[in-house]
Amino acid sequence: MTEQPRSMGGDTRREVMSLLLKLGPVTASEIGQSLGLSPAGVRRHLDKLVDEDYAETCEPHAVAGEGATRGRPAKHYRLTESGRELFGSSYDSLAADALGILREIGGEEAVRSLARGRIHKILAEVHGVDSADSAGEADVEAVARQLAAALDDNGYAATVTRAGSGIQICQHHCPVASVAADHPEICEAEHEAISQLVGRHVQPLALIADGNGICTTNIPLAAVKSAGSLPERSGERD
Repeated sequence: MTEQPRSMGGDTRREVMSLLLKLGPVTASEIGQSLGLSPAGVRRHLDKLVDEDYAETCEPHAVAGEGATRGRPAKHYRLTESGRELFGSSYDSLAADALGILREIGGEEAVRSLARGRIHKILAEVHGVDSADSAGEADVEAVARQLAAALDDNGYAATVTRAGSGIQICQHHCPVASVAADHPEICEAEHEAISQLVGRHVQPLALIADGNGICTTNIPLAAVKSAGSLPERSGERD
């Protein structure tokens, strides 16, 4: 069974969020009537959801023919985009289907071209080393930190660490992991782009797409000639 996100834990919390999804904007009283709960009890759940940025207050839907109501209007709630994301989406399956069709039409090179275009867009603001032959450790590390920042901004939760005679870019999340598992060109394009920007070969040590808990790319700091072909993706799992 899939583990429920923290803020959907508990039957009542899930039911409240489900009604916000189906009926929102909706009041605490309306939710309470549907669930047989007091408005005060529902508001406690709603307040926590608002604090966690899974719900927000908003204006009610306008109803044709209704005039202005007297007194203080009841507070209405709806899910935020973060709250909606807890219910999942079919984007991964859509992307996988699209890439499968692209492969049928244009072959592996068409998929590889798309993957390269995607990662180049993500890393467009990263400035690579000026010269692969003269780049020092500080230059390579500076580029690695630019790379991690760009990846982090795009949902990869990336960090940079020094490890022995190299620098490692660690991606603690991969927003396209399920698609990359079937289309290794995506990971290959990322490593190729990183290699070009740091001006040397890189070593993919682990991939989330291969079932590992983290993606780790090692950048050796020892003098290496200009970047060339990359090692093939390993199919080994932890």
